Amino acid sequence: MILKDISFTYAQENISYDQTILELAEAGSSEEVLRFWESETYFVVLGRASKAEVDLNMRNISRDGIEVIRRGSGGGTVLQGPGCLNYSLVLAYERHHLLKNIRSSYKFILQNISASLNKIGIRSKFEGLSDLAVEGRKFSGNAQCRRRRYLLHHGTILYAFHLDKIERYINIPHEAPAYRNGRSHKDFLTNIKAGAADIKKAIASGWIDEFSCVESGGILFNLP
Repeated sequence: MILKDISFTYAQENISYDQTILELAEAGSSEEVLRFWESETYFVVLGRASKAEVDLNMRNISRDGIEVIRRGSGGGTVLQGPGCLNYSLVLAYERHHLLKNIRSSYKFILQNISASLNKIGIRSKFEGLSDLAVEGRKFSGNAQCRRRRYLLHHGTILYAFHLDKIERYINIPHEAPAYRNGRSHKDFLTNIKAGAADIKKAIASGWIDEFSCVESGGILFNLP
């Protein structure tokens, strides 16, 4: 597996790059990948089937000039920006039989992420179909795009995000996991108490062996 810590300036570049590393692996031109990225600016990403007119406060989106783009995976609408770390996994189904089924793959991957975060004191729990939560409050939403031999699993991790901005731009979804229990974004979402560097190191430890490489800014070098 290759580790890529690469963030781009423009919103569409960040979203498209995830899709590119999936397609390269599927075509046999790459291998399994773990990527981290974070945007310096705020933008909204719609899931494959999401509707902007339903999910978004279009008045505030327009007033503040927030860019809205769409990704190829399922899942809900997400606000990106500083303090929201993203991780992306391109995994071969042959890695583990649980990856071949959508529901079991979420459980397999997110239990791994949860166990990794436990190493830095984050006591998280797999909730709903594709969330991670601390004490019943969500800090990570996840989605997948699946091909014949590989899947792309990507998720957000809130660690220093302005949660009030989510209230401003994103409406409460009509369909929500039972554990949300009708709560507002403010009462339902939370930041975990850890820095980006520690989160990356913890998650990487759950997927990357000592012989893997990390790519940052186009330079490959061995992990220490």
